[in-house]
Amino acid sequence: MKLGVHIGYWGLGLTSSDQLTLVQEAERLGYDSIWAAEAYGSDAATVLGWLAAATSQIKLGSAIFQMPGRSPAMTAMTAATLDQLSDGRFLLGIGSSGPQVAEGWHGQRFARQLQRTREYVAVVRKALARERLEFHGETLELPLPDGPGKALKLIIAPVQESIPIYLAAIGPKNTALAGEIADGWIPTLFSPEHLAEFRPLLEEGAARSGRTIDDSFDIAPTVSLNITDDLDAGRDAMRPYIALYVGGMGSRERNFYNALVQRYGFEDAAREVQDLYLDGKKEAAAAALPVELIDTVTLVGPRDRIKERLAVYRDAGVGTLGVTPWALTADGRLDQLRQLAELAA
Repeated sequence: MKLGVHIGYWGLGLTSSDQLTLVQEAERLGYDSIWAAEAYGSDAATVLGWLAAATSQIKLGSAIFQMPGRSPAMTAMTAATLDQLSDGRFLLGIGSSGPQVAEGWHGQRFARQLQRTREYVAVVRKALARERLEFHGETLELPLPDGPGKALKLIIAPVQESIPIYLAAIGPKNTALAGEIADGWIPTLFSPEHLAEFRPLLEEGAARSGRTIDDSFDIAPTVSLNITDDLDAGRDAMRPYIALYVGGMGSRERNFYNALVQRYGFEDAAREVQDLYLDGKKEAAAAALPVELIDTVTLVGPRDRIKERLAVYRDAGVGTLGVTPWALTADGRLDQLRQLAELAA
């Protein structure tokens, strides 16, 4: 099992110098990959381009590029550029984001997401293969049929023969789609105890492409990390983040994370947390999270407990464990990375 580091959204609690130190230390420690995120603040591509110049071995991943924020051709251009800047170290993570960001920020309708994602990835692959970009789908048409557009091909070539494409997905149909069209899967609020329930979905999708989910397909969850001797305090530090996703990331009618937690068996807690959060009672929502849920979707606790949990992730079939170090200071996050590297050795 390889280790990755998610540096998250740029500028939240760390300076650019802090972020760079974190990434370079992860590279020195032997971490396999570093991942940058975007929502409606910093973009991930600029951050990854900057980091490409300051590193030499660690892979650089987008987790994720928002599909509604970029045309598939623009995503291919960006991926090829980052692959050149990093000398072949780029990993392309993409996802559909959510309806609030897609429609409220990017002005793109959040509809027909399965078909949109399928066609989006097909166009990205076609563009990165430097084929002339002619595509006639249900959600994408290139060139447009009623104008002066012509089928073009990417001017530059990526360094890698095939840039790995990761799909962020948590719903059953999207998870199956990841198995069908992607090289890797990035789940959030991931429970290794429930991976056996997701694997058939991945296999179902892979079978549609005439393949199986084997070692070449990378299961790469994003997991919050907090190595601490004070287990209760460590859990409490995770509560606001989990409550945000379970309670407030979406509407009462459509919250993918809330639905995910319900599938884990926490139906009553998920509904209670959402009701409290949407009523503006965020602290109460965080307090309502069961410790069993916190323990299954995070890496939190003393070193011996973390070591035991690493074995659970490894045995479940995780290929890349992408961690977000949970500390208030840059030094604290560096310490988390160093301890995890020791425990995973």
